[in-house]
Amino acid sequence: MNLHLASAPHAHSNQSTPVLMRNVLIALIPCVAAGTYYFGWYALLILAASTASAILAEFAWQKLTKQKVRINDCSAAVTGLILGLNMPPQSPVWLVCVGSAFAIIVVKCLFGGLGDNFMNPAMAARAVLLASWPVRMTSWVMPTGINSFGVDAVSSATPLTNLASYTYKDMFLGNIPGTIGETCKAAILLGFIFLLITKTISWHIPVTVVATTFVCSWLFGKDPVGSILAGGLLFGAVFMATDYVTNPMTIFGQIIYSVGIGLMVAIIRNFGNYPEGITYAILLMNIATPLIDRFTKRRVYGHRKEAKKQNG
Repeated sequence: MNLHLASAPHAHSNQSTPVLMRNVLIALIPCVAAGTYYFGWYALLILAASTASAILAEFAWQKLTKQKVRINDCSAAVTGLILGLNMPPQSPVWLVCVGSAFAIIVVKCLFGGLGDNFMNPAMAARAVLLASWPVRMTSWVMPTGINSFGVDAVSSATPLTNLASYTYKDMFLGNIPGTIGETCKAAILLGFIFLLITKTISWHIPVTVVATTFVCSWLFGKDPVGSILAGGLLFGAVFMATDYVTNPMTIFGQIIYSVGIGLMVAIIRNFGNYPEGITYAILLMNIATPLIDRFTKRRVYGHRKEAKKQNG
């Protein structure tokens, strides 16, 4: 009889990386549909370009460096699609291609590939695009409808700068200016429910981020409901703060991480010059994740504390 010996852990699961990534792609479909419905076919073109360029960048890098091509794990597609959903609906195609290439090559591949990046690639790319092309990245338009190709859009301020101009219903359904994927909160919640049902993510991070932002906004004298429904908070909490690689390993650590994100979002929105803060909040807490893991790590099973030395 042949015995197969392997190191622990010996638990088996059908939740492989490709399965998890595909679940995320499926969960993003409502956001893609809502973004296309409100901002027209040009928004769909942006999403396609962002996703395709991310996949192509990873393929090219792995070929050039003679690594095994792993685009079938769908992680590059997830990064590209999430970045595209974080872009203004009038963005030029070349801009999203630059962002996707940066996310994959600089933030992901140069640090060792999937599992070794120290921050969320899509968020890091968005931050670089914001710093490099601030006007293009903060130019918002009113929804134009699915029959448009995004050429007759009317410029408008983000709801975060003028909450009184929009109803809760419009903000929940997505009939407001914003990035392609962040406006329709109903679509985001559908994706969140799917991710919970498939056990792709747990509720701890999204719920804690939203709850913290709600409480802090109320304490700062702002409209807490409007603070949740306006901007990219909900999209970031569900699809980006939950990134497996860049959030803490323990539930207690995830709570600390999530509270930090919610607190920083509220501080940036209320005391900074930039109306939105979810991008920088997630990136800063990504950087803090190793420190959080260090102080919240579980005790190794079977580990015994060293006996205290007796004086004398």
